[in-house]
Amino acid sequence: MADFIYLASQSPRRRQLLEQLGVRYEPLLPDAGEDAEALEVMLKDETPSAYVKRVTNLKLDAAVARLKHRQLKSGPILCSDTTVALGRTIYGKPDDAPDAARMLRDLAGATHRVLTAIAIQQGRRRLEALSTSRVSFDHMTAAQIRSYVATGEPMDKAGAYAIQGRVAMHITRINGSYSGIMGLPLRETALLLRAAGLKI
Repeated sequence: MADFIYLASQSPRRRQLLEQLGVRYEPLLPDAGEDAEALEVMLKDETPSAYVKRVTNLKLDAAVARLKHRQLKSGPILCSDTTVALGRTIYGKPDDAPDAARMLRDLAGATHRVLTAIAIQQGRRRLEALSTSRVSFDHMTAAQIRSYVATGEPMDKAGAYAIQGRVAMHITRINGSYSGIMGLPLRETALLLRAAGLKI
């Protein structure tokens, strides 16, 4: 029975959340030649839930191959992906500051969904879960959006914001998993890790 997992994610927030669970992990990051961003390309007419689950599984496939290629000792591999959706429109990571401002204008004054998919490969078994939360934003002025974008915080975040960051002052309501909105829903993750044989 493994006493650690491989975390195939570059997100410091996911590392922090695993540490909160007391889970020992080893990073399993992409090689220089891997195009991780290419895995996040959206397909035509794809629903947000289908998208986030597909991307998570593609990332896990790549991580499994990476583990084998590096000839590392076996252990459970965890992958996760988060996306923001307003209706059927998917908001990934912004391309630049104007794109971040556009996303925030769309989300301001509305309620959107944050979907985080998790998948764990344990030997030949693959365990999966999906967390869906709802987040409501205040109306934001153009100056407030400019000020937030200028912090740089939105740039590598789905939907152009970090729930644990400065934008929290504009959030009126959260319904769901706060840790899921951060990028790794702790309850679902703990259930999957237990199913994969970890004692947590």
